[in-house]
This record gives sequence, structure tokens and C-alpha cells, in this order.
Amino acid sequence: MKKILLLAALAFGCISQQFAQEATPLFPEENQVFLKEMEDTLALLAYAVIHDSLPEHRFGACREMIPKLVKALKVEHSFQYPFERLKSVSIQYPRDSSFRIFTWQLYVDKDDYRYYGAIQMNTPGLKLFPLIDRSFKIEDAEHQALSPEEWYGSVYYNLLDVEGPQGKYYLLFGFDGYSFFRKRKLIDVLSFQEGKPVFGAPVFVHEGDNRKARVVREYSAEVSTRCNYDELLEMIIFDHLIEMDGAYDEGPVNYPDGSYEAYRLEKGLWWHVDKVFDQVSDEAPRPAPILDNRTKDIFGKQ
Repeated sequence: MKKILLLAALAFGCISQQFAQEATPLFPEENQVFLKEMEDTLALLAYAVIHDSLPEHRFGACREMIPKLVKALKVEHSFQYPFERLKSVSIQYPRDSSFRIFTWQLYVDKDDYRYYGAIQMNTPGLKLFPLIDRSFKIEDAEHQALSPEEWYGSVYYNLLDVEGPQGKYYLLFGFDGYSFFRKRKLIDVLSFQEGKPVFGAPVFVHEGDNRKARVVREYSAEVSTRCNYDELLEMIIFDHLIEMDGAYDEGPVNYPDGSYEAYRLEKGLWWHVDKVFDQVSDEAPRPAPILDNRTKDIFGKQ
């Protein structure tokens, strides 16, 4: 009996030691303390960038935030630290966790938004690619491949891994505040060529083999629009937009008409679908509502 208890104790001790080793963090406690302190500071600065009413405070907070974020990321194995308190900063990961991408927005004035970002690779030491927003200079955004130094800035709200004919790439779904009357949503393409990020690739195929390197959807600030990957339908679903005169003398703007377009993945390319959610009725709709043979109307009266 004593032998059995001794063996059980030894086995439990081995298991406990194994769990303790698995639970050991990749960086020492002092680094965790430092990262937590930096996260607290960054969270305050990120909040000020978005919410402070004075432009000089927003700009100052953004300028101070960038070197502090870099300082935090220089800690060895910082990729494992989630920065969960940075509520004003979007942090997106691919399924393979080979990198993560930080993006955030700076409101300059009603017709000017600037975007900031960085790609951190999953390496023990820091390998970081700063993203420089040059969207205000890009004339043909849907047909250009762009470097991190000429990035089409936006805040990314989703990231999708895709296997293409030339290897793996990633779709980035982003929002661009753009201007007071007009907003934009976009689908960008991120790939790594010789270890460096490249934005844009001709993977969106339209009729006549017309291809886009990224998709930019501009719409009225009065409305909200859909533009995201639908896991159930296995397609990218987005609103079909029609041009109408704006309600505030802003000129022609795009509004959703209630129907949807899509992109369907096939052999690594995204093929345009003109219309989804087609509904076919057994009979034509009646020209006006009727009460049929009911003895009471909709108010319950005879």
C-alpha cells in the first residue's frame, strides 16, 4: 500500500512539474510588469487620440503613443502579450499567428482622417513594419500594389487567411472615415514577398476578366453598410450601392438599395457575384393589400 501511495505521489509530482513548466511565461516577471505598465499608459493615450475634443491633445497623444508602443514591442517575446486594454486600437491576427497588425484612427477635422499602423512579426526579437498612410495621394486605389510606406490607411476590423495559386495571402477588411458626408469600407490584400509585406494583388475578378487589387466601397455617412466575410455562406457579402442626390446638398452619394453583391472564392481568386439572396415567389405580388374573406379588419372591427 505504501509503495502504491509513493508511486502515486511521484506521478503527481511529475505531472505538477510538467504543468508548471507549460505555465511558465516566455518572458520573466519583470518584463510582464513593464509591459503592463506600458499598456496602461498606451491605453490612456489611445483613448485621448480618439476621444479628446481638442485637436492639439489628439495630435500630441498620437505622437507620444507611437514611440511608447515601439518601446513596449521591443521586449523579447512581446508578441505573446495581448494588449487587451488598447480598446481604441484594432489588433488583428491570422489563424497561423505568424504576425499581428495594429491600426488606429486620428480624427484631424471633419474632412480629414489619418491612419496609423504597424505589422509585428511573430519572432523572439522585434521585427516591425511601420505603416505610413498615403491614401490621400493614391489616385487609382483599386489597381495598385502598395508598400508599407505608401499604405492605404484604414482601421481593420477583420482578417481572413486565404490559400492562393501563388501561396498564402490575407484579406484585410477596413473602415476609412474619409470625409464628413462620405465613408469608405475596403478589402485589401496582404502578402509577404521575400519577407516584406505588400498590399494589393489582382485577386478580385469581375466580368470580362477585369481584376482589382483591392476593393473600395464609398457610401453616404447617413447609412451603415455591410462588407465582411460570411462564414455560413462562404462568401464576402457587401451592399449593392446606387447613386442618389444627398440630403444635405453634398452632391451625388451612394446608398444601399437593399440588395447584396458578393465575392466567391474559387482556386485562390475571388469571383464577383452580381446578386445574392435571390427570392422567387410562386405568384406575383398583389398591387394593394386586401383583407380576403376575413370578417374583421386589422383593428379587430367588423
